[in-house]
Amino acid sequence: MIDLGISKMALIGAVALIVIGPEKLPRVARTVGALLGKAQRYVADVKAEVSRSMELDELKKMKDTVTSAARDVESSIQSGASDFEKSWAEATSTSTDTAPDTSSYTALESHPVYRHPGKRWRVKTGAMPNWYKARAGVRTRVLSGAARVARFRPRKTD
Repeated sequence: MIDLGISKMALIGAVALIVIGPEKLPRVARTVGALLGKAQRYVADVKAEVSRSMELDELKKMKDTVTSAARDVESSIQSGASDFEKSWAEATSTSTDTAPDTSSYTALESHPVYRHPGKRWRVKTGAMPNWYKARAGVRTRVLSGAARVARFRPRKTD
């Protein structure tokens, strides 16, 4: 790359001051700075896009390895399941000379009998009649704190 030190930058600035002139130099410097900024942003975007594509390729490779591993596991499980089914079929097959003991199966085959809970959902069994509440002085409506204070505040007599 180009090695730009302080002395070279000062030399470039002095030449630009002589060639461009002191009136136009600030405007040209701003324009050059803006163009350099745009170029840096463009280079950063290109680098980011390249890194994203590299990560995407790595993720695709990782996905392929995971799917192949999953297929291997699935095939091993299916082969194990078929071996298990064969051994289960052999173990559960009944032959004429060996009859299984049925006394141990009676507890497994009996199911508990359904009993209705005996609840009457729509009937209020503990409901107190409103006329009894009124006689006994039971509150039927809720009062707010302010209403309760106003109700029980001693009244002024004039």
